[in-house]
Amino acid sequence: MVFERLVEFKPYQEAKRIGIYLAMPNGELQTDAIVRHALQNGKQVFVPYLHKSTTPSPDTPRSVMDMVDLRSLADFDALKRDSWGIPTISSDTVDGREHILKGSTTESLGLDMILMPGVAFDFDPKSHFIRRLGHGKGFYDYFLYRYWQSPQLQEKGSALIPRSDVLLYGLALQEQFLTSETGLAIPVGDYDYLLHGILVGDGKLRDSSTSGGQIHRPASFDKRATCT
Repeated sequence: MVFERLVEFKPYQEAKRIGIYLAMPNGELQTDAIVRHALQNGKQVFVPYLHKSTTPSPDTPRSVMDMVDLRSLADFDALKRDSWGIPTISSDTVDGREHILKGSTTESLGLDMILMPGVAFDFDPKSHFIRRLGHGKGFYDYFLYRYWQSPQLQEKGSALIPRSDVLLYGLALQEQFLTSETGLAIPVGDYDYLLHGILVGDGKLRDSSTSGGQIHRPASFDKRATCT
């Protein structure tokens, strides 16, 4: 149902460069069909790649995430699963791929949309955006922080303001979206990004990008040793 709703979603249809997570075998919404649809329809697809930080310091995580391109359906089908059961880019091929962040062999053009996983999500009544709870490693939040710090991706005169041309959407099972009836709320800190919207397992799209709110800009990570 999420797949059917997504492929009819105009921002997805118009997106040419999409970042998307590759799912664990269970516990989160599967993305194989989305990846295949995107590649078959001529979109450039970028998936997470985890690696050790090249500038290790007390202020940065030991491991960080970048997003690198999938070349084709055959390339996707050839990916091996890691210890978590997640299809993973081989370190032997990563240098020849386009990287979204600095250090790529090819200058990145950025992304139009990122489809993100999470443990739980809810709607923030104050900002009118979606709050996301990750697994606690901070991979996506730190990736987004570095993404908007990349010189080739910054808008002139707006180094401290997130770009509005990258849509952030979560994908969630119904049980992962907390409604107001549950009485529960996602904790959000100064370093956590809010999302424009979410597609839920019942096929519903909860879209906050037209709510009139402002996307949350986390504080600088420069003085933070770990990310949540």
